[in-house]
Amino acid sequence: MQAKITVVVGAQWGDEGKGKITDLLAADSDYVVRFQGGNNAGHTLAVSDKTYKLHLIPSGVLYPQCISVIGNGVLVDPKVLLAEIAEFKTQGIEVNLKISERAHVIMPYHIAIDGALSGHQGQLGAGSTNRGIAPVSADKVYRHGIRMGDLLDKELFKEKLVKAYTFNKGIVQSLGGQLDCSFEDIYSEYVAYGEQLRSYITDTELELYQAFKAGKKILFEGAQGMSLDPDHGMYPHTTSTNNVAPYAAVGSGVGILNTPVRVVGLVKAYVSRVGISPFITELPENEANVLRDKGNEYGTTTGRPRRVGWLDLVQVRQAVRVSGLTDIALTKLDILTGFPEIKVCTAYDIDGVQVTEMPASLSKIRKAKPMYKIFPGWDNLGSTYDTLPSSVKNYIEFIEKEVECRVSIISLGPKREQTIIRN
Repeated sequence: MQAKITVVVGAQWGDEGKGKITDLLAADSDYVVRFQGGNNAGHTLAVSDKTYKLHLIPSGVLYPQCISVIGNGVLVDPKVLLAEIAEFKTQGIEVNLKISERAHVIMPYHIAIDGALSGHQGQLGAGSTNRGIAPVSADKVYRHGIRMGDLLDKELFKEKLVKAYTFNKGIVQSLGGQLDCSFEDIYSEYVAYGEQLRSYITDTELELYQAFKAGKKILFEGAQGMSLDPDHGMYPHTTSTNNVAPYAAVGSGVGILNTPVRVVGLVKAYVSRVGISPFITELPENEANVLRDKGNEYGTTTGRPRRVGWLDLVQVRQAVRVSGLTDIALTKLDILTGFPEIKVCTAYDIDGVQVTEMPASLSKIRKAKPMYKIFPGWDNLGSTYDTLPSSVKNYIEFIEKEVECRVSIISLGPKREQTIIRN
């Protein structure tokens, strides 16, 4: 039997509403797999009268039949994860979770480096959340990272920690920072975390492969978005793990590339961004405040106010191309209701030249000016595609034509039922 595979990724800067769409698609899934990122990203689920904020646990957690998997590509802060599990348990939700033994562990020295590194990088930084993501990714490549399975082997953990602690303490000090935790404190604390998480840590690579071969429905959940990908995004203003759809195979250990894959790209009806970088369609602050407050554009993980701007189809075109999107889920369309006009960026003007694809050059991006098509606004939305105002349909169909990808899911609000599925 052939496996049924769906990958959900962000097509912008992240914060596109992946939590809701993943939750929606998880209802028909056997596994939901988080394959990259860490607790620097967050997803919000609104179900009935309750709101759930996720940071590491995949969005399928609310379905008892669904196994949630934290794949090897995820960077795990055990303290944060344990707190998240405990929060669900207090709400009467048993977390059906498996954690890859190959996933790398965020340590206290990573967080210390992150804070010091942000000051060092200045305007070439990414506006880090200071969760330790970049330093733990560096440790992974340096080959002295700590993995979740290591926490279950005290002797091996101690052997690896000796090298990693000494190395990273030196980096913290060279950046003018201070590491307050001793080797002994970290060792004992993380051995305890390992024991608390022992029942969840396993070879998820093998289990997912067996599920794949058995034809189970597997949903891969990405965090962040296209422009934050360190290879294809607006480097160096990016995150530190790849978040494009092909990385689902790498970050889970499942070879899904020889089977039909549905790739759903999340596109917010406007754009938001937390962090430092050029933002070509960004609104002036007085206009941004209206859209920000109406859309509740504040970070799920950090609470930071997001920068906001008009929809950028240059950005979305790149996501369609690089992630191989088969479908677009258009979210937060309801937030634009009531605006007299809606702008959509179709191209950039760079030194008088019209550019329709995302440049690799940061210098060119810094000089880019948006070229807009203006649509009339709308005052209400229907509940089916047929009952949407013609101005909304024109907006949606224009997006489809420009980026050459079908809009098959339309979100009209935060709740599951506020969704149009176009068959």
